[in-house]
Amino acid sequence: MIYPIVAYGDAVLKKVCAKITMGKPGLQTLIDDMFETMDSANGVGLAAPQIDKSIRLFIVDTSLMEEEITIKKAFINPVIEEEWGEEWAYEEGCLSIPKIRGEVLRYDKICITYEDIDGNKFTEDYEGMPARVIQHEYDHIEGILFTDHLSPFKKRRLKSKLAKISKGIVDVTYRMKFPS
Repeated sequence: MIYPIVAYGDAVLKKVCAKITMGKPGLQTLIDDMFETMDSANGVGLAAPQIDKSIRLFIVDTSLMEEEITIKKAFINPVIEEEWGEEWAYEEGCLSIPKIRGEVLRYDKICITYEDIDGNKFTEDYEGMPARVIQHEYDHIEGILFTDHLSPFKKRRLKSKLAKISKGIVDVTYRMKFPS
């Protein structure tokens, strides 16, 4: 099932998400649906709050990016243990904030702990673009949007565009859910 993407301005995008109780029925179906939703919108990552679910889950598929190393997986109850290395700027976008991009500084290496669908725990290191995508999606489950990383000047310049998105005045090729 393809979910509508929650648009900027919806309160669910600003909440710290709840931990998932493992063994919850329907979790694999939800993950499969998230991949289908992300693929239909040509995304490289999708967090549960973006489909109106305030739980600690996100998915990543960097195969659309022209990177040497790609990942495709679900991260359940993730915790970024460490970020290190050089901070580097890159212009990010977000399915919940369509047609807006902004330069965000992020560390080039991370260590993340997460669970898989069977409740097995993993601790893995990522670097480069996969690390950036993971950090972006992790921010979502912490109630942080990429626009929160922008300078006050840049935020002021985007204010009217963000207001239009929250009112549903945006043209995208995927379904969206706008704040009431």
